[in-house]
Amino acid sequence: MRSPENPGVPPRRTSLSRRGFALGATATAATVAAGAAAPAAASGTSAVAQPAAAGTSQSQRCVDVARVLLLRGPDGKELLPSYLQVLVGSGLPRSAGRSKKVLVVGAGPAGLVTALLLRRAGHTVTVIEANGNRVGGRIKTFRTGGHEQAEQPFADPRQYAEAGAMRIPQSHPLVMALIDHLGVRRQKFRLVDEHADGSPAQQTWIHVNGLRVRKSEYARNPQRVNRSFGVPRALWDVPSSKILSDALAPVRDEFSAQGPDGRRTDKPAGQLVAGWARVIERFGDWSMRRYLSEYAKLDEATIDLVGCLEDLTSRLPLSFLHSFLDAALISPQTTFWELKGGTAALPDALLKEVGPAVRFDRRVTRIEYWSPSRPHSDAAHVSAAGPHVWVDTVSEGRQEAPVREQFTADLAVVTVPFSGLRHVQVAPLMSYGKRRAVTELHYDSATKVVLEFSRRWWEFTEADWERELATIAPGLHDSYRKGLAPDDGRLLGRHTSVTGERLSENQRAHYAAYRSVSRDQPGAVASFGGGSVSDNPNRFTFNPSHPVPGSQGGVVLASYTWADDAMRWDAFDDDARYPHALSGLQEIYGQRIEVFYTGAGRTQSWARDPYAYGEASVLLPGQHTELFHDIASPEGPLHFAGDHTSLKPAWIEGAIESAVRASLEVHGTP
Repeated sequence: MRSPENPGVPPRRTSLSRRGFALGATATAATVAAGAAAPAAASGTSAVAQPAAAGTSQSQRCVDVARVLLLRGPDGKELLPSYLQVLVGSGLPRSAGRSKKVLVVGAGPAGLVTALLLRRAGHTVTVIEANGNRVGGRIKTFRTGGHEQAEQPFADPRQYAEAGAMRIPQSHPLVMALIDHLGVRRQKFRLVDEHADGSPAQQTWIHVNGLRVRKSEYARNPQRVNRSFGVPRALWDVPSSKILSDALAPVRDEFSAQGPDGRRTDKPAGQLVAGWARVIERFGDWSMRRYLSEYAKLDEATIDLVGCLEDLTSRLPLSFLHSFLDAALISPQTTFWELKGGTAALPDALLKEVGPAVRFDRRVTRIEYWSPSRPHSDAAHVSAAGPHVWVDTVSEGRQEAPVREQFTADLAVVTVPFSGLRHVQVAPLMSYGKRRAVTELHYDSATKVVLEFSRRWWEFTEADWERELATIAPGLHDSYRKGLAPDDGRLLGRHTSVTGERLSENQRAHYAAYRSVSRDQPGAVASFGGGSVSDNPNRFTFNPSHPVPGSQGGVVLASYTWADDAMRWDAFDDDARYPHALSGLQEIYGQRIEVFYTGAGRTQSWARDPYAYGEASVLLPGQHTELFHDIASPEGPLHFAGDHTSLKPAWIEGAIESAVRASLEVHGTP
């Protein structure tokens, strides 16, 4: 029989007003972060990184958030070595405590890594996953086969593309260590297109305000593009990346120093934490737009330029801190990796380790819990050794009828996004701060549209184009170049390498109706990887970094959008997105790419995904200090993990970091 705390008991009252809560109006003296230390290991003690509790002064909160961001304990000690030891070394510290029965809700990377670590430490773990055939959360690869045994997505079964996570920064040590530890193969992700010898090419395009300029040309002479936005004369010859870098430099100076070569190095530990704390306190309540306007003193035209070319437009109203962190990470100087066969190779490898513990097709509908620290009149008969967590689930009707099943455990680690947890009944009521975080944590939209082509035209030279187009019709190369090629859909997929099985006459007419109005023909790209930026609805495109072995074709990320840009795509049904995406791609690369289109595409809207409820938590101004403690803190026997509980949301690193933290919490619980 369940024995949760009485659901009728009203939530604990607080004397703090909403604004007082946000600013720490009733602040006490500086309080140490409320992170419980894990049991001592042979090599020392590992701490769990958590910010301070409500009631702490605003300044101290900023210090604590800075420590979590930098993965440092309450004493300022760097936690990365101990986290790596837990993740890929000797595991969780030795404990004299009893083995626990643990439920992990959600089989994304945070849930799978949590299960892996706790199972290795001797705990009994069950992972509950709502999806009927797939783990990985927002790691999702469109592919043939895989652990999910998905249907063949493309005309060439060897091809694959990423619906979610697609690049892994070298600067993320936990995920890099885990990938290598599990033996998952990786290769370079080309954020910027390269020549065959690996040198930068920058032959892809900037397509804005009716102009089309190669990225290499813009880097040498940005005036034509900059003037099209109406920026002041003093900035005509300054590339948008330098405008943004210069605008952010005073903030970076708080915690790093720039050398003669232009590279930045972090300041010593104490100055590093203090510097980040000053940044958080000074700008934590600011949006990126406010910072660029009020602090950097950029005019609206320049903000438009920077927003469009540097991928900031859709998130200008959101937290400055979120965009600032991403701007520091996503740059040509950052080395990125991709996983061979797709990012889903990582959850594949994790599933091999924890597979028997995963229960698919079990959507959580209700969580009840009892905590000895929150006694009530009905709890007298609850055994200290009995279950403290009850979780109700239901299948999604893949069988003849939905199946309801209940799971019990000593503790639970909840990894589902708060946007999904919002629809789960939890009794008794969690603390006000936690419920506020679940309700208010902002989740952003992101949508991808990928299209398959039978040849890798982005690698073509102009001679390659002329040769291949001649196999369709003599002089076709010149016809495209002069804007005289038929635009009624008859050339769609007409290259001999396209089977035509996926392109009906109705589809040809439909694609012709949405054709690009621009008939001019840009030159060949002749490079590998990278992508283009446009002010058309496609916004950002990426070409494959490497050929797929045995295949002459490839899958292009034709449109990658966020926030409001993504919501415009979400208004279309999936199949309706493909002609629009092809049209936008033709505006950038020219009409002639149509001859290689196989008719196969895939799209992913994370806001419409029934398991993700959004692309990621992208915090609003002020939420780093207002909400973050309550996002990550436990509620009795309920612990919380997932990238949204870290300060690296939308990154696999954040999910893994949270998994190590939650595993230490659970493992160290008496």
